[in-house]
Amino acid sequence: MFTGIIQAMGQLQRKEPRGGDYRLTVAAGKLAMSDVRLGDSIAVNGVCLTVVGFGEGGFRADVSRETLSRTTLGELRTGTALNLELALTPGSRLGGHIVSGHVDGIGTIMARDEDGRSVRFQLDAPAHLAKYIAEKGSICIDGISLTVNRVDGSVFDVNVVPHTLAVTTLKDAQAGRRVNLEVDLLARYLERLIQGGDAARPAGSLTREWLRGHGFIPE
Repeated sequence: MFTGIIQAMGQLQRKEPRGGDYRLTVAAGKLAMSDVRLGDSIAVNGVCLTVVGFGEGGFRADVSRETLSRTTLGELRTGTALNLELALTPGSRLGGHIVSGHVDGIGTIMARDEDGRSVRFQLDAPAHLAKYIAEKGSICIDGISLTVNRVDGSVFDVNVVPHTLAVTTLKDAQAGRRVNLEVDLLARYLERLIQGGDAARPAGSLTREWLRGHGFIPE
């Protein structure tokens, strides 16, 4: 698990084809790697990857076909800057929101506009993810925990403050860039609870009727 608070920016050093998938070599930059071990998890642009080796000032990780099909990792070129975050440990501050590192889909930046000292990004999400994106809710963009400011169908806005711009890859992001999106974890599980087989539900369990009756879903 992660928080969406980026700890360092790294760089893609190598992308090696491995029988239909890839092995990435990542320069870790200022990421604190002293206690990272084989098998540990590191979020790379919001994608939870397993460390399979070390070297060249960073680590190596394999990327499966499933991950390639759902994220932008397969599109990255050598030298690309990457957002990095180590997995949570007991006692860690949860400064962002609960992030699994399991990307739900790829979005596209539609516009970048100056907004005071911050930057407002407008993004388009895949249609099947739009229902999970709520105004003032949380979303993870390339591993960065951000607050949704406005939603219109599958299009939503986020505001990025100067500090976040300075320490993440969003500082150079422009319209047209594809980004990894992870929607709020609780929203996904809530939907699954509601959709579960009605006949198998015990009395008093969560249903659409209960939510509608208590004002959570409009009539």
